[in-house]
This record gives sequence, C-alpha cells and structure tokens, in this order.
Amino acid sequence: MPTASKPIRELADVPIHTLLLRTYLQLLHSRPVLTKALTSGILSALGNLLSQNIEQRRKSKSSARNVDLVALLRFAAYGLFFTGPLSHYFYLFLEKVVPSSAPMAGLRRLLLERLIIAPAFLFLFFIVMNFLEGKDLNSLNKKLKDSYWSALKMNWKVWTPFQFINVNYIPVEFRVLFANLVAFFWYTYLSKTRK
Repeated sequence: MPTASKPIRELADVPIHTLLLRTYLQLLHSRPVLTKALTSGILSALGNLLSQNIEQRRKSKSSARNVDLVALLRFAAYGLFFTGPLSHYFYLFLEKVVPSSAPMAGLRRLLLERLIIAPAFLFLFFIVMNFLEGKDLNSLNKKLKDSYWSALKMNWKVWTPFQFINVNYIPVEFRVLFANLVAFFWYTYLSKTRK
C-alpha cells in the first residue's frame, strides 16, 4: 500500500532569505570550491562597485555615475579564481596541520596565517592585478617596492583580530565567507573614510 506523502510547503510561503540560505548551504555541501569561488567573485565585485560609487560621490556632486567595468571584472576574477579556491584549500590544510587539539592551536594557526599565508597572498594579489591591468614587470617591481610593505603592515594591523576569530572560532566551511564579508565591509569603510 503506498504511503501518503506529506504536503510540501509552497515556495511562496518561504521567506526569500530562508530560500537563499538553504540554497547556499546545499551548494556549500555539494560543491564547496565552486560555491566559495562564486561567493568570493560576487562579493569582490560588489565591494569594488560600492567602492567606486563612494569614490565618485566624493569627487563629484553630479548624479551621473560611471562604473569602471574592467576594474569590477578584475576584482571578480581575482575572487573567483584565486581568493575562493585558494582560501578553501588553505583552511582545510590549516585544520590538518594544526588541529584544534594541538597545544596552543589558536596561536599557531594565527601565526601560520599571518606570517606565511598573508604575505604570500598579498604578493599574489599584486602579481595578478598587475597582469590583469596589462602592466609590465617594471610596473610590478615599482608597485611592490612602493606599496607592498605598507600594505602588508596594514594587513597585519587590521586583519589579525578577524583572522584570529576566523581560524579559531568559525567553522571551516564558513571561513571563506567570513573573510569575504569582513573584506567587503572593511574596503567599504576605507572607501568612505579615505580623503
């Protein structure tokens, strides 16, 4: 004898935020790298778009807004192909190398991320952006010489508390999202406060 199925709640009855969260969690489970890559790409592009908008408002009183689509695509590409996938594998690697049960795991995780991964990731950012901007090796060398050390010091200063929380308290499957959201809000804040 067939069993009666339970009625399924109409999708119209489910709030959109619940549907989005449910879909995100399902995708995070079934396709974690792709989901994190897409999330990173989208949030990077949105952060760049918001930053451009804030910068244009500051410079001009006119209502006409020009979006630098090439810059937006550069940030989206970096998030999609680098931030999302590399961060996914780094956080998994970190769990294996420094499990929660290891002595002083929190400090060891933070030091590994801050002293090895952050400098390498920032260096990669400079290289990829230089390439995507169509600039040559001389331009990269100048940019590294002029900006890398100050950018790294700022990274250590700003990101250390967030990364401590991320690598020690955020579940591994949500660490890329947490870092993306912090970056989004941080760069938005910087855009608003820059003179």
